[in-house]
Amino acid sequence: MLKFCSLYSGSTGNSLLVKNDNTCILVDAGVSGIKIVEALNSINIDISQIDAILVTHEHTDHIKSVGTLSKKYNIPVFANKETWRAMPTEEKKVPIDCQKTFTIDTNFSIGSLEICAFSIPHDAANPCGFNIFGSNKKISIATDVGHITSSVFTNLQNSSFVLLESNYDPEVLKCSSYPYNLKRRIAGPNGHLPNKEAGDTISKLIDSGLKSVMLGHLSKENNFPELAHQTVLDELISNNYSKNSVNLYVASRYEPSAFLDVV
Repeated sequence: MLKFCSLYSGSTGNSLLVKNDNTCILVDAGVSGIKIVEALNSINIDISQIDAILVTHEHTDHIKSVGTLSKKYNIPVFANKETWRAMPTEEKKVPIDCQKTFTIDTNFSIGSLEICAFSIPHDAANPCGFNIFGSNKKISIATDVGHITSSVFTNLQNSSFVLLESNYDPEVLKCSSYPYNLKRRIAGPNGHLPNKEAGDTISKLIDSGLKSVMLGHLSKENNFPELAHQTVLDELISNNYSKNSVNLYVASRYEPSAFLDVV
């Protein structure tokens, strides 16, 4: 069975886990290695069980301990060539034989999981989301998404489970202490995804088989878990779906989620 767990998710650091019966991978490692090992232990996973780390893009909240974990535990790291070039400090730590490169829109395998990366609009070298296939199910992961392009939406379709960014509320962002240029970046087309657009996207994915969603990468300053959750529910209703049309979760910034079975 395909399973998902968010170890940490938010503007302070991100790391996600996807596994089936014989393969276990991390998507990003944006907090300290110690925190990731502790989080894994709390869900009864030993770091030695991790078969690979996938990297979405080079921002620190996604790669903070990529090099350290790879070097210490001999874990392969998969990133596209532009992302490798954009994270030279981490690249130097990763053993040569653990440096793996993938190409956007080209399938590759890690153990019994099949993976395909897809481009997302964000202000990084070559940022991507991931479609992960296993046990006849599909998981999609898309955070740090400035807006939902037709290509991103197509890649999210036919997923049983999606981890989707729900980063900020526009009104909270307006009133935050962030400088004007940072507010513009966040709300721009290559910044982050607001709650309402996340909700609208989720409602449009339900008819393609979406069963469960976890909202991720919430801003510490410009959002609240309850606000993100309610805004998405409101969008479902406005698009003529009931609140029970999809199982909706919000990823925690500080601790692992429950293990979710992807059915």
